[in-house]
Amino acid sequence: MRKRHLLKGRPPAKIIVVFSVVVFVIATLTMFFTGAISALLFHLEVLGELNILLNVVFLCVLSIILSTILARMLGTAILRPISAINEATKAMAKGDFSVRMNEDVPASEISEMAHNFNIMAEELERTETFSNDFISNVSHEFNTPLSAIEGYATLLQNKNLEEEKRQVYIAKILFNVKRLSSLTGNILQLSRLENQQIMPVKTSYQLDEQLRETVILFEEQWSAKNIQLDIDLENVVYYGSCDLLAQVWQNIFGNAVKFSPENGTIRVILRQEDNHVRVSIADNGPGMSPEVQQRIFEKFYQGDNSHSGEGNGLGLTLAKRIVDLCGGQIIISSKENKGTAFHIILPVETPN
Repeated sequence: MRKRHLLKGRPPAKIIVVFSVVVFVIATLTMFFTGAISALLFHLEVLGELNILLNVVFLCVLSIILSTILARMLGTAILRPISAINEATKAMAKGDFSVRMNEDVPASEISEMAHNFNIMAEELERTETFSNDFISNVSHEFNTPLSAIEGYATLLQNKNLEEEKRQVYIAKILFNVKRLSSLTGNILQLSRLENQQIMPVKTSYQLDEQLRETVILFEEQWSAKNIQLDIDLENVVYYGSCDLLAQVWQNIFGNAVKFSPENGTIRVILRQEDNHVRVSIADNGPGMSPEVQQRIFEKFYQGDNSHSGEGNGLGLTLAKRIVDLCGGQIIISSKENKGTAFHIILPVETPN
């Protein structure tokens, strides 16, 4: 990674003025106290008894002592916020991202510096928390299928195992291998998309046909649950990334099938509007609470634990990232026990 160094520049005018005033105050007070002490000593005829050279040396030494004391006193007060920043950065360098600075400082530049430091500390603390949660979740998601594979593989070593059970165990192993493969693929793709700011090669294609292919892809699942489909698709030629958007429809429609009850209904609607297209995928499943809706796009988050074995909590995160790259948005409309609808709005672009 290329390191970026800040350019050197002149300090803000306010800071220059402040330090100039401090120097002026120190010089003025030094002159005042030196004059007062000298007058007192002359009045007491202490200095008068010395020659001129000794008087000058004495006054110079007195001025140096007084200015040093005053500079120490005023400097400590002025540099206290800077010392606090120094200590805070040392703590952060050691990994303590909970440190915060007092922003109530008279100097506006120091106050702004403390404010920016606190913002940086909060962001780093959130990043560390997210990183720790991510590692924990990845470890858990990998450990579950690996443990299952190990367990069923151990059972298969029994030479007296019935053929029917053997086939069941093999099927379980294959199922968990697919889970691992899907999890690995999703993590790698999400990592790539998070570091990508522009869409890959775009083409013009039939968006309505892509949605029909998605529905057919899940035919076995929705047929097994006797789900009724309400498909209403306009003829839309869309210019975008066909492969990435296919994942959006598969993840969202797959969730609708997964959460729909037996004999449920799923509606898929495609409309072309002024300068965008709208795709709505709705089910009459259990719905989501407001708390779940706020976190539904987080990595590895699964609001309904009863279906946790059927996914890895990355599908909607991927869908959201892809839609963001397209310059679109996903709107959720959901109520508990009333179902959920995902509305995907994509801008219409003209091929170059």
